[in-house]
Amino acid sequence: MTAHTPVFCSIVPPHVLDRLAQSADPAVAEAARRTLAVDLGHRGARAVRPASGPAEPGTGKPRRTIYDAKNGTQLPGHQVRAEGEPALADGTANRAYSGLGATFDLFHEVYGRDSIDGVGLPLLATVHYDEKYDNAFWNGEQMVFGDGDGELFLDFTLPVDVIGHELAHGFTQHTANLAYYGQAGALNESVSDVFGSLVKQHALGQTADQADWLIGAGLLAPSVSGEALRSMKAPGTAYDDDVLGKDPQPAHMDDYVRTSSDNGGVHINSGIPNHAFYLAATALGNHAWERAGRIWYEVMTGGTLTEEARFSEFARATVAAARQLFGEGEEAAAVLDAWARVGVPTS
Repeated sequence: MTAHTPVFCSIVPPHVLDRLAQSADPAVAEAARRTLAVDLGHRGARAVRPASGPAEPGTGKPRRTIYDAKNGTQLPGHQVRAEGEPALADGTANRAYSGLGATFDLFHEVYGRDSIDGVGLPLLATVHYDEKYDNAFWNGEQMVFGDGDGELFLDFTLPVDVIGHELAHGFTQHTANLAYYGQAGALNESVSDVFGSLVKQHALGQTADQADWLIGAGLLAPSVSGEALRSMKAPGTAYDDDVLGKDPQPAHMDDYVRTSSDNGGVHINSGIPNHAFYLAATALGNHAWERAGRIWYEVMTGGTLTEEARFSEFARATVAAARQLFGEGEEAAAVLDAWARVGVPTS
């Protein structure tokens, strides 16, 4: 059996929390510092905790369990809803349950994949984690959602693409197992944005032209000058706020950010492959999960990527997958053009 490396992956990047921790607003700074401290503990824990497998053979149906941490940090917490049980009075728990289902549905209905690992992995989520916790994360075994601080971030179950994004880290963990550093790490983050966006589009029945291509729309509080955490359509434009800072994502290799922070800028440089997917998907039109998504899925599951893949290796793999799936048609042309427009070579 292939060894899969579980990685702590959070939706709010450390560079954003680092900035907030220096805020002149004591409430904002305290929430950020607390979140950073909790995240640091989870990153260390992932180095020694093995990834779990399914408790029983897959059934082709989701097996969801929702837990409530009751603003504590003990995982998984108190079980509040299992698969098939009725909705609760707690909207947060219900959104987590629905978001897990929407993610399962995309992978199963579109790609024939039984859960994120392909063999029926139970989908677990804990809500109401810690107090004013400004993040959501996948820890290699389950989803965890904070309630946000109410000042900058709202409930982390509000955007379904955040749920899809984090679960897609589990998909990557069980497929290409991309390293979480440098360009491979940025690809890891980008793949989560791609499939997180596709989860939202699939749930809403949107075409590529109808989609907003935002990650985390609805997560930022009304006082924040911004619309989301990231934009695949226009990287670098998702927010520009006095407290939160300005979205640092580049859309082209000319602006690639070289940094030692954030595991080599994994949340920053993911804007480049994100934009390539957006360009390919919108050039092909209709539902993005049908052709562009299929190509990206084939690359992740095809077994050809190295774990330390750079952008150019991934780009070449998408071109090869497009040709394998669809021949020398508009799909391959769209993918080639998309990577050319973000400055990533495919030859």
